[in-house]
Amino acid sequence: MKNITINFTKMTGAGNDFILIDNRNKQYNLNWISIIPKLADRRYGIGADGVLLIENSSVSDFKMNYFNADGSYGGMCGNGGRCSALFAMDIFNKSEIRFEALNHIYNAKLLNDKVLLQMIDPHSIKLDQILNDVYPTPILYHFIDTGAPHVVIFIKDQNNNFENFKNRDISEIGKKIREHKNFYPDGTNVNFVLINNDKSISIRTYERGVESETLACGTGSVACAVIYSLKEFLKPPVDVHTRSNEILTVNFDKIDGTIKNASLIGSAKSVFSGEIKIEI
Repeated sequence: MKNITINFTKMTGAGNDFILIDNRNKQYNLNWISIIPKLADRRYGIGADGVLLIENSSVSDFKMNYFNADGSYGGMCGNGGRCSALFAMDIFNKSEIRFEALNHIYNAKLLNDKVLLQMIDPHSIKLDQILNDVYPTPILYHFIDTGAPHVVIFIKDQNNNFENFKNRDISEIGKKIREHKNFYPDGTNVNFVLINNDKSISIRTYERGVESETLACGTGSVACAVIYSLKEFLKPPVDVHTRSNEILTVNFDKIDGTIKNASLIGSAKSVFSGEIKIEI
């Protein structure tokens, strides 16, 4: 066993917090799967919902690799993408940036104190599905992939079985749905949605890989906004109120029955920088 020092920047996107590690110089050749849970531990490490590893790219300004807090390799992370973009904008002194993630090219730009991230086109949309074996009564849900898989559940469709939206513990039901056989083997993220009087929505998200509720979820916000628009025939943009009480704005185009040009706008900032010694 030996100790290694890792330099990092702690960042947050609408309350979704990340450890960002700049590895463009390839100074860290590590087994990230085993190290990341130590970094993300909120009691013995730095603490975060996930880790953003920044590397060089031959096709864009940089490459972003996203890891869940448990060390697993994550899908696309919308808020993580916005944080990575902001970090790179500062380094390269740009207000617009392109980066590579999961074999896609993402574009981001600074809008005053917020970051806009262009997302991939949502796909694999399945509306009006039923789960019969995770709750005493059937659960009506919708499925969509926005770079990561998401189940979307509207509170109004559940016959008052999900009362007290703001304070209810969603961990138990979220875990059951996340691990359900319908979503085997990769699992899914799970979102609970409340429609507000002003046509905005409030969401709560149980994230796979974090295995708990997070204060915000970028791909989840896009998922909920798109499904909301499809089900309620609502024109975008859609304001999404997150658990952190920050608002993420989701925009997109509906073209011939498909969703195109999805984007996510919200706050992103650097919280602090430091170094940590990890035993490997």
